[in-house]
Amino acid sequence: MKKALFIAIFATVSLASCKKDRTCTCTFSSTDPSSTASTQVITIIDSKKGDAKKLCIKSTSTYGGYTDTSDCKLD
Repeated sequence: MKKALFIAIFATVSLASCKKDRTCTCTFSSTDPSSTASTQVITIIDSKKGDAKKLCIKSTSTYGGYTDTSDCKLD
């Protein structure tokens, strides 16, 4: 009986998602020659890893003939 209870508790804990603060590091760059590259660290508070991945994404936008990109990685 104790063995079954231990296995049930272990399975429950191991399947539960862990919410914690996550760090997303983004590098911003542009093809605009007057722009400089920069890096920003963003803290995503109290989130599951999957939810944080959805927020920490790579993006590209174009305006006025220039392309801006953000390359983000979840740490």
